[in-house]
Amino acid sequence: MWKKIQQNWEEWRGVILIAPSMALAVIGLRMIGVFQLLEWAALDQFFRWRPIEPMDERIVIVGITESDIQQMQKWPLSDRVLTQLIEKIQSQNPRAIGLDLYRDLPVEPGYQQFVEVARNTPNLIGIAKIEGDRLGESVASSPVLEELNQVSAADLILDGDGKIRRMLLSVRDSGGKTFYGLGTRLALDYLQDEGVELQMLDAHRGKVGLGKAVFSPLQPNDGGYVNADTGGYQIMLNFRSRFCFLSQQPCQLFETVTLSDVLNDRLSPDLMRDRIVLIGGKAASLNDRFITPFGYSFQEGGIRSGVEIHADLASHIISAALDDRPQIQFWSELEEGLWIGFWSTWGAILGWIFLRIRWKMIGVFFCSFGLTLITYGAFLLGWWLPVFPPLVALFGAAISITAYIGLLERHNRQTIMHLFERHVTPKIAQAVWRDRHQLLNEGKLTGRKLTATVLFTDLQGFTTISESIDPETLMVWLNQYMNAMVNIVLNHDGVVDKFIGDAVMAVFGVPIPSTTTEAIAQDAQLAVQCAVEMGKTLRSLNRAWKASGLPTVAMRVGIATGEVVAGSLGSDQRMNYTTIGDSVNVAARLESYDKTLDGGLCRILISEETYEKIKGQFPTQAIGSVSLKGRTAPVKIYQVIGSG
Repeated sequence: MWKKIQQNWEEWRGVILIAPSMALAVIGLRMIGVFQLLEWAALDQFFRWRPIEPMDERIVIVGITESDIQQMQKWPLSDRVLTQLIEKIQSQNPRAIGLDLYRDLPVEPGYQQFVEVARNTPNLIGIAKIEGDRLGESVASSPVLEELNQVSAADLILDGDGKIRRMLLSVRDSGGKTFYGLGTRLALDYLQDEGVELQMLDAHRGKVGLGKAVFSPLQPNDGGYVNADTGGYQIMLNFRSRFCFLSQQPCQLFETVTLSDVLNDRLSPDLMRDRIVLIGGKAASLNDRFITPFGYSFQEGGIRSGVEIHADLASHIISAALDDRPQIQFWSELEEGLWIGFWSTWGAILGWIFLRIRWKMIGVFFCSFGLTLITYGAFLLGWWLPVFPPLVALFGAAISITAYIGLLERHNRQTIMHLFERHVTPKIAQAVWRDRHQLLNEGKLTGRKLTATVLFTDLQGFTTISESIDPETLMVWLNQYMNAMVNIVLNHDGVVDKFIGDAVMAVFGVPIPSTTTEAIAQDAQLAVQCAVEMGKTLRSLNRAWKASGLPTVAMRVGIATGEVVAGSLGSDQRMNYTTIGDSVNVAARLESYDKTLDGGLCRILISEETYEKIKGQFPTQAIGSVSLKGRTAPVKIYQVIGSG
């Protein structure tokens, strides 16, 4: 089991290391607010993509337009005009009337009339600005409405980019008194006639029930927010979609009439019956406009008046309580962290399994598309899931794993070249690098069983020569010999395995194995051809040495073909690529066999397996079946003639 775990670790170590590291890095960036603006932008885009919803017929807005102000020739409206407006609305028996106009001071003429109508209209709800903020200082409510406890909060909350995304269900003033938001108070009054009232579900968490809906207060790090000021009882406002993505035009969400329409009786007599009616300014000159997720211009439907914002909140609450319309919900920080980790893992896997950059990019693109679809689908169901943090984790992990693979490949290339430097030709080195993934394991070449041809050479009478000349001259002389022999091996696509004193061991058919009969035969032929060339080169060296007064020498060669095991051997501090196996022993024994057997300047003995591979290619003669040192069974050997 441990071996299986170790194998999986080696196979997936890049993913295992990078995926959680990238996820933790992204989570850290999210915690300090790096993605907050991007997450807001993603939420806004989802609002714009959402299909248009039908108009909420439970709400009517009486909007005060520029034309109305010009006709009245006065702002603010006098109490007399306001009284007439309320009386005409009340005559249609609405369930609640929201007055989204500050009336902290009398506006004569008609103040006493306004006081009287306020006392006789129990469903009239006025406003006060409870807390001062960047939108302005606090504003008191109408004294008469405050006396009647018919006051709500008009406070709105702007996010850092100036948009409204969250609303106050309720807020406390400095004296500890709680005020419902205007939309909340109107919705509760409406629902009361439906037999639906607030129920406390969890006082500790502030969770309340209202019909089919359950409300929980917004927390500082919910959704895309980071350390948000969540004073009061805040919720995310699930705006009714009024933006048609295809036509790029806003659509009407609530029945809207003008002040003049009401005062001049241009309405159906039951238009406002059993509905919520909100009165508020829509004229641009009143400066009561706010940016919503739908855009930055009135034409886009992104700019809404304050009265429309309060109407949206009332619609949000009523629709959730009666129609089970989704509210915007959030995952816990742990769930969001796992979500980010999931996409980080996918990015790392894509970067790990695809070797080509093009396929990595295609894979990441489709994952990004899938992530967007999932988060948008979740939004339609009422969930605000992180978008940009997992996207960054996905791309970051894919890029990091690609860089990691690049470093790993550079390290592996250095490892391979270190193992084979001066031992193989560039042709073999490129083949080794091409198949590096099959060869490398833990920075070394794993042992592989394969069929190869092994060549051993040794100088005849070297011991006597080494005693007859000084060490410095001997070293120069021997290096000349070794340099010539190694070049011949490399020129025949062989691998110089090792030097043992004056002996050279070379292997043909490693480290890239020959898997066909023809390729194995070619390895044997190259080995014999190499030995023949060694004999010819030695003759030239002897002539040069003799002319320089240096000793001349003969050599013996043993060649055997068969199964061997080739791989890295040694410790972490010192490691070599080598070949072991019975064929290595046979080649060594053939080289040292019966030193009295004449072979001229270069005696070449080969095994029967090698003979079968070169038969007809080189002149040979059978020596017979002989017993080699260390082997009990006799071995049939042959001599390549005419090589020395």
